[in-house]
Amino acid sequence: MVTLKNVSKMYSKNGSPAVRALDDVSLEIEKGSFLAIVGSSGSGKSTLMNIMGLLDRPSSGTYLLDGREVGGLTEDEAARIRNRKIGFVFQAFHLLPRATAKENVELPLVYADGSDGNLPAERVLRAVGLGERMTHYPREMSGGEQQRVAIARALINDPEIILADEPTGNLDSRAGKEVMKIFKELHESGRTIVLITHDREIAGYAQRVIRIADGRMVSDE
Repeated sequence: MVTLKNVSKMYSKNGSPAVRALDDVSLEIEKGSFLAIVGSSGSGKSTLMNIMGLLDRPSSGTYLLDGREVGGLTEDEAARIRNRKIGFVFQAFHLLPRATAKENVELPLVYADGSDGNLPAERVLRAVGLGERMTHYPREMSGGEQQRVAIARALINDPEIILADEPTGNLDSRAGKEVMKIFKELHESGRTIVLITHDREIAGYAQRVIRIADGRMVSDE
C-alpha cells in the first residue's frame, strides 16, 4: 500500500546549514498490516509519518501510495487523497473545546467530497466505546475518552490507513492500553495501522517494528 524509495528530507532555516531529518529511507508497507516506527525524539519518525500522510514532501526519493506516485501532486490533490484514504491520530487530541464529541467527529466531513463512503458519527463513537458520550464536551471527558473521540474522528471517512503519532503519549497506562486495544481491533478488521512511538511496550502491539535513528532505518523486525 505504501512504498518509499530512497526518501530523504532536508530542512534549512535562516541560512543555517541544512539538517537531514530523513536519510535515504526505503520501506514497503502492505495493506492490512500493523507497523510501529520506533525512535527517540528527533530521530525522524514524525517526519516520516508526515510524508506518508501527505502533510510534507520528501526532498528526494519516491513515494507511492496504492501504486500512485504522489510526490508531484498539487496541494488540493494531496488534500483530497489525504481526506479520503488517511486517518490521523496525534498525541495532542486537537478537539474543538466548544464542540460535542459528535460534532468533533463530524468535522472532517466538512472537507469531504460528498458523503459516499462516510460512516455515521454515532456508529464510530459506539465502536470506540463512547455511545453514551456523544453530546459531551471535551472538558467533560477524561484524556482517554478524548483520544477515543480523536480515533473516531479519524475513522469518519472510512480511511484505508490510520497514522497514529504517539497516541498514548498524554495518557496514563490504563487509558493507553484501552486505546491500543482499539487500534488492535481496527487492525483485525482489515485496516492498515502505522504507529509512531518511543515506547517499546506500545510498539509490541504491532506485527512489525521498524527502528529509526538519525533519520535512517536501523532495524526492521
